[in-house]
Amino acid sequence: MSIPGPLRPVRRSGARLAPDERYTAILVAARKVIAAQGYENTVIADIAKEAGIVEGTIYRYFDNKRELLVKVAEIWFGEKLSEPSHLESIPGTRHKLRHLALRTLAIIRSDPVLSRFMLMELRPDPNYRSSPFFELNRRFTHEVVEVCQQAIDSGEFSKDVAATLLRDMFFGCIEHRTWAFLRGEGEFSSEEVADGVVEIICRGMTVPTLVSVDPGAIAARLARIESLLTDAPQPKLDD
Repeated sequence: MSIPGPLRPVRRSGARLAPDERYTAILVAARKVIAAQGYENTVIADIAKEAGIVEGTIYRYFDNKRELLVKVAEIWFGEKLSEPSHLESIPGTRHKLRHLALRTLAIIRSDPVLSRFMLMELRPDPNYRSSPFFELNRRFTHEVVEVCQQAIDSGEFSKDVAATLLRDMFFGCIEHRTWAFLRGEGEFSSEEVADGVVEIICRGMTVPTLVSVDPGAIAARLARIESLLTDAPQPKLDD
């Protein structure tokens, strides 16, 4: 599946836009209006006004508002997915997971409206699993699965819990901790959320390091203690 390319404003003075340019102009206008008003309050008339066209022109390209918003969200998510995560330069499982958590939280903070639209409108849709968003989301979250699976395979993490379940815990915690923010009812600290999520996973999954014991060294120490006790002066008992 190809990743939708980023939207670029179309500027053409005195010339009629080609159909593909008009299509892009509508998407750019829709994204700007959605960011300012929220997807619930956005109407086609506002988008048409922002794009400098009549409402009827939009319906040549999109059947309804939802279809237009879905395309805007798809392109936005594709843009985020195309951004490099730089995960290969991060050392250690804990640091990698923290990096991915901060990346996810940064996306939510940068565009809460489209983040909420995906969680509230697109994911609960009965056709979600056959939509482009399912594949985009699977690719976005797969890095967490890979990091956890590598830790399991190396013996750093316990094999008792699947990497996919750890992924669900990872993103589930982030979703719950940012939900008030997405509703416009609260705030969150990216550092605190990332540290908390990673601490839960790493503390619960990390296999304790066993200290190797040398029986010969223990025997030597016991013999030394016995020798010291034997050679020690005995206290005199009073008559």
